[in-house]
Amino acid sequence: MNWSGLENILSGVNKYSTAFGRIWLSMVFVFRVMVFVVAAQRVWGDESKDFVCNTRQPGCTNVCYDHIFPISHIRLWALQLIFVTCPSLMVIAHVKFREGKDMKYVAEHHGSHLYANPGKKRGGLWWTYLASLIFKAGFDMSFLYILYRIYHGYDLPRLSKCALEPCPNTVDCFISRPTEKKIFMLFMVISSALCIFMCVCEMFYLIGKRISKLLKIRHDNQSLLQSKGATTSAHICSEKTKRESPVCDRPALAQLLCLIHALHNRLCAQTAVHRAIQQLFALL
Repeated sequence: MNWSGLENILSGVNKYSTAFGRIWLSMVFVFRVMVFVVAAQRVWGDESKDFVCNTRQPGCTNVCYDHIFPISHIRLWALQLIFVTCPSLMVIAHVKFREGKDMKYVAEHHGSHLYANPGKKRGGLWWTYLASLIFKAGFDMSFLYILYRIYHGYDLPRLSKCALEPCPNTVDCFISRPTEKKIFMLFMVISSALCIFMCVCEMFYLIGKRISKLLKIRHDNQSLLQSKGATTSAHICSEKTKRESPVCDRPALAQLLCLIHALHNRLCAQTAVHRAIQQLFALL
């Protein structure tokens, strides 16, 4: 199988991935695809030819091999890599859909863009990216569980017992290079577990960043509402003070000044009458 084409396609995901996503993609192609292509296929290439049982009964070796190896490790890992890398294509497809939609919008609205950056993880693209992470982690966990259930653990015994027909009795079967195969199997299992861990970390990072952004927007909205409320209250108090204060009411101030002037004139007239009466009594 030619993995270079898939690598070239998935390399475009790096433009839309976070740091965790770039690390995950590097781990997949360096620790899993390259090891699978370069070493694992050669190690498991002789599994059927060099599988030996201590019997000459025709068909017994084939039946025992099928019982001990229900599915080849190589084929199981090939399926796992295909299923794990395919969810990343969802992100690329969504970005391409956005770019096509934006081009149509630009053509219809004479240069105005629908998306400032089609590859930015907002709205539906954020959910698509999160769903791709869930699928990738889910596929890895599923294949690890399948491998564990089929082979009853992550171990390859040197000696296996088989008593299936057409074997005449319980026979001993041996696989070639069991220690080397066990090492490669554990390496692939650990690599899958690390990829699952990176997907989980990226999910927590995306969700935490989204919650932090929502809380920031909520805090900014509350601050804006409080500042508007304070400005409105100050304006209302200012208007109320103007209505209640006589200094700010020009007609009331003029009436008050006229009243004071009239009282002053009346007092001055009373003072003049009082002085005239005193002079009259003095002459008498």
